[in-house]
Amino acid sequence: MIIEYEDKYLENVKDLLVELEEYIVSIDKDNLDQLHENYREKMALIDLEEVRKNNGKCFLALEENKVVGLIMGIIRDYEEYDILDYKCPNAGVITELVVSKEVRGQGIGKELMKKIEDYFKEQGCEYSFVDVFAYNDRAIHFYDKRGYHNRMHTALKKI
Repeated sequence: MIIEYEDKYLENVKDLLVELEEYIVSIDKDNLDQLHENYREKMALIDLEEVRKNNGKCFLALEENKVVGLIMGIIRDYEEYDILDYKCPNAGVITELVVSKEVRGQGIGKELMKKIEDYFKEQGCEYSFVDVFAYNDRAIHFYDKRGYHNRMHTALKKI
């Protein structure tokens, strides 16, 4: 079952975001990511505030009243720089997507994607963006299967 975020699930959301960050840290070949001691207590609140401020939504996937997946998205706000630089159709941005490792492969991520994309469409968005960690091959494959493609490439060099 997919529902809109409710405060009573905050602790579950924190757990899922920690699970995601632990995974990202484990695959980070550059060793730049970290699980800061305050990550669990602060990151969910920061993410949810970004959602609130930017006409976004947070949807939760529930199984037996426990959160097993979440997706957060915002409606991108364009600044003068953007307008001067390129056409600026309305766009949604997926800021977080995580499905608990215990239930991956059961279609929950696909359901969450449909929910946020439907929300974006209802808001008049023409596009949906998502940044994916370069070493997260599973996520890249997941998004590729859903019609997402690379538009930018960020290069990194240790100096």
